[in-house]
Amino acid sequence: MIDLLQFDFMQRALIAALLVGLAAPAIGTFIVQRRLALLGDGIGHVALTGVALGFLTGTAPVLTAVVVSILGAVAIELVRERGRTGGDVALALLFYGGIAGGVLLISLAPGGSNATLMSYLFGSISSVTVQDVWVIALLAAAVLGVVTIFGRELFVLCQDEEVAKASGLPVRFLSLLIAVTAALTVVIAMRVVGLLLVSALMVVPVATGQQLTRGFRSTMLLAMLFGMIATVGGLSSSFYIEVPPGALIVLVALGGFVLALALGRFVRRSRPRESQP
Repeated sequence: MIDLLQFDFMQRALIAALLVGLAAPAIGTFIVQRRLALLGDGIGHVALTGVALGFLTGTAPVLTAVVVSILGAVAIELVRERGRTGGDVALALLFYGGIAGGVLLISLAPGGSNATLMSYLFGSISSVTVQDVWVIALLAAAVLGVVTIFGRELFVLCQDEEVAKASGLPVRFLSLLIAVTAALTVVIAMRVVGLLLVSALMVVPVATGQQLTRGFRSTMLLAMLFGMIATVGGLSSSFYIEVPPGALIVLVALGGFVLALALGRFVRRSRPRESQP
């Protein structure tokens, strides 16, 4: 591990990985609780259009990805809320439109090709710059700030939307807040694991935490811990065995889920059963 830190690019990569591992499961806990586990995938496909738009207009792809992702997240929430289209169909529309728009726009960009999108589709954490680290840090701080400030309200909303309405909570605002925060998380994670795998970091650590605890707060804290272990562990391992870090990070997270699943079942079976009267 010490020899890893001798390289400047690995220092930047580890910082970015830690921030992503911390932020993605934090908002992912609310998304999973609300049964919108594929929301990250849908926004990721829309972010691809934003990246391509950045190349087409000659602006920073990260900035255009943020704008387009937020617009896409707001659109899907409005379609889900107002329209007759279900949440899964609305997500499917984002899937198809996002990937098609990204491929089309990058082909129109000067000197652009589909290969240009590869580093965003599958991640390129080794090429993270100091500026990228600052952007990731600011976006991660925004995500964690939302979770900290609105955590109680978001919990009520995710548990039961009707109860949230009866309690006088601004349901539409909170729903949009979750969607926008998820969009920011997607942009944060796209340089680490890529847009096609970004949803894994928002879902798998949460599912892992759910195998070991039932409380919402404890699940979130465990998910954040597992997220950091997966990102740092996957990145460090990829340095030594020379494989793509994004894929290995996701596989480490999935391995953690399998272990937690087995451990959770063992603990439940080993508990003494209450005697029947």
